[in-house]
Formats: sequence, structure tokens, C-alpha cells
Amino acid sequence: MPDMPNRSRPTLSETTAVDTVTALPARVDLILRPRWMIPVVPAGVVLENRDLVIHESRIVALCPREQTAQRYLASSTEDLPEHVLIPGLVNAHCHAAMALMRGIADDQPLQSWLETAIWPLESRWASTEMVRDGTLLACAEMLRAGITTFNDMYFFPEAAAEVVEQCGIRASLGILAFDVPSAYGHDADDYLNKGLAVRDALRDHPRLSFMLAPHAPYTVSDATFERVAMLAAQTNLGIHIHVHETQTEVDQSLQQYGERPIERLERLGILGPQTLAVHSVALNDADIAVLARHNTQVAHCPTANLKLASGIARTTALQGAGINIGLGTDGAAGNNRLDLLSEARLAGLLAKGASGDASALPAHTLIYMATLGGARALGLSERIGSLEPGKQADLCAIRFDGAATQPVFDPASHILYAAGREHVSDVWVDGQSVVKKKQLAQISEEEVSLKAKLWQNRFRG
Repeated sequence: MPDMPNRSRPTLSETTAVDTVTALPARVDLILRPRWMIPVVPAGVVLENRDLVIHESRIVALCPREQTAQRYLASSTEDLPEHVLIPGLVNAHCHAAMALMRGIADDQPLQSWLETAIWPLESRWASTEMVRDGTLLACAEMLRAGITTFNDMYFFPEAAAEVVEQCGIRASLGILAFDVPSAYGHDADDYLNKGLAVRDALRDHPRLSFMLAPHAPYTVSDATFERVAMLAAQTNLGIHIHVHETQTEVDQSLQQYGERPIERLERLGILGPQTLAVHSVALNDADIAVLARHNTQVAHCPTANLKLASGIARTTALQGAGINIGLGTDGAAGNNRLDLLSEARLAGLLAKGASGDASALPAHTLIYMATLGGARALGLSERIGSLEPGKQADLCAIRFDGAATQPVFDPASHILYAAGREHVSDVWVDGQSVVKKKQLAQISEEEVSLKAKLWQNRFRG
């Protein structure tokens, strides 16, 4: 999976500094006291009256409330009496800086949308400044929606990394490979070399990881794919790629290469457990069997797939084949929201409607896809994605108050089918507050809005 900083996980005694002689309460940084917790592991569980204990950025314990005071002494305690606490949401696929292009070319199919609107705009305006400002806009939206980790595929990843440092979010950044020149690179080798240099400079950043990011089969040559496969083997980096997004893509591959894109990727050594196949819409049974045979991961982006008329992914068939699925928003230029809770809801509704099975993708499965499923897809499941002792304290609190979210019989179902991102009240990354009572803690919304308006005027000009 994608390489991570070499840090050993502290033991519980190391983390809490338990005094085994006097049995004094262990000093910790923060205790959260929610009404409910959904830990994701073990699966299908809703906990009540448990406290989440955090110290030095990690989860220490999920402690029965009546025992917390005897075991732990916290520097800070926060009551969440009407809230459900879940792992921070993991956006398994987006193009963050494209938030600046939100709504700029709606109601078009994918290829004309790219060729007549998006690519010409990027050709003129893509720069470190654009990526920095666009990623900041995206991070402000994602954090307020409970997203604590995003997997990005875009130009100038060093600019995105600056924003990650500034706003406290976690990110997996793409090392782009693209056989089309741009303001960022003149050929695939140039893209890869620049991306690898950024990764080398930032490889020890605690909230950054990297994946190789060949854009798509229709924009990447065999020679470039061969280099990507070689680099993946040498560096242990994962691969993040658009795959079978439309039937047109499949038809063109058959015409040009005499094989489906997935067959071509298999031949070139791209598929494997470290590979994240984004969209994966136009799949037949043989394609699904190939993905399953290689333990390839899938990022499901239901809103973008529908809005660009790309199709409906066969999620129940993918799940039935044992393929891990994470959820992605895609970019705001084609979605137009960076809202993973709405993606989870839509994923569930589409699966039920397409399969004719009301039990398809139940609520706990969808929450898994939005958290640990995405973390697995990014090679981060040992660090994030579930509420387990030793993991990073990336958390999202959703408040069930008001008529729209009452009464509460099943908190897991409520998250998806009654609540929305507007009910996210508090968010933490590494145990640090990044959203508090619906307000961004480390980003100025006024500054973000001003930058967005300036880019709107530039694009119109």
C-alpha cells in the first residue's frame, strides 16, 4: 500500500502513562462524551454512553462512562449530548482545486465537458496560485462536511500540500502522469519527476501520503503505464486512476487497442491491491472478475457518474465479488458538492433501486465505505477509518437536534437518511479541532470566499 512515515504505534501504557503502582488516573489530552458512537470496527455496532479518550493525537480508549473518571484525567472534556461520533469521513477521489470551477459547465457529457470547457480553462489558468486557492476552498467545504481525509489528483501537488499544512486536514496527493502537456508538465516523465520530488520533500509529513496518479487509460500511453508500474514496485506507492468511467471509453479502447481498458491495465501490470480504480462504471462480469482477482480497490462517485450521464456503477456486484469500495465526490466542477454524506446516501439508494433489493448496501455498510473503506483504498487503514485504540483521532460529530432529525431509533440510518452535512457540528484531525460548533477553526471563511470571487472574475474575463 502507499508508503507511510515510519512511526511505530504507541502501546496503551505508553500513550496514557498509566501509573501501575498508585493506579492514579492517567493524564490525557481530551475526552469526548457523545450520546452514541459508531466505531465501524467491530462492524454494525452502535455504542451508547461511552467516552472517547484521546492523547497525543491518538485514540486511547472507548471507555464506559461510569469508569472514565476513575481511569483518566483530561486536560479538556467536551460533552456531545445529542451527537453521534463517527470516524472522520474519507473522500477517496477528488480534484480539490477544481472547486473554483463549480458549476462552470453543467449539463454536458464527460468528453465534451472536458474538451470544450475544463481542459481549455486549465490550459490558461492552472498554476500554483490557482491550486492553492482552489484547494483551500475545497478543504473549507470538506471539513465542514466531516471529511478529514481526501485523495487528490491534480496539478501542482506542492501547492495542495501547503493548504493541508495550513488547515489541518489529511490528504493523499497524486503524483500525476499524463501524456498531454500543460502548464504543470510538458510530458509524462516531467509530471512524474516533479511529483516524485514533492513526495521526497514531504514524505515525513504526518498528514500527507502519496499515490501515483496516471490520469486514465485514454490519456496515458503503454510506455507511461510501464514506468508507473515500475515506480509502484520500487517505491511501494499505490496507483490512483480513472477506469471504465464511460462506455465510450471502453468502445474507444477496443477500437484502438483491441482490448477493454481493464484488460490493458492488467497486461501492463497496473492492477493490484495497491490500485484504486475510480468510477468503474462500465463493467461487465469479466471486468469485475479481473478486479477481484487482483484485489483492486474501487472508488465509487455516484453523483458525478449520474450528473455527467456516465452511468450507474454495479456496486452490489462489486461487493459480492469481495472488492473493497470507498466513496468519492470527484471534483466540484462535475459534482458540484464535496459532500460525502450525500454520496453515501445516493450510493445506498442507487444500489437498492438498481438491484431491486431494499437490503442492498445497508446503513452500516455505507458508513464503512465512507470511512474505513476509503482508508483501505488509500493504504491508510492502519491509521484512520475506525474508532480503535492506537489510531489517529480523526473524528466527526453529527448532531441530531431539531424536528428534522427526531426521533432517533437507529443512529446509523439517521446519519444517511435523515441528517446531512448541515448537521456536522464538530470535526477533529489528529485530535485537534478543525471545526467547532460548525465554525472552521483554522480557516477564515471570509478569506476563502474572497479568493473564490476573484477567480470567478478571472475565469469570466
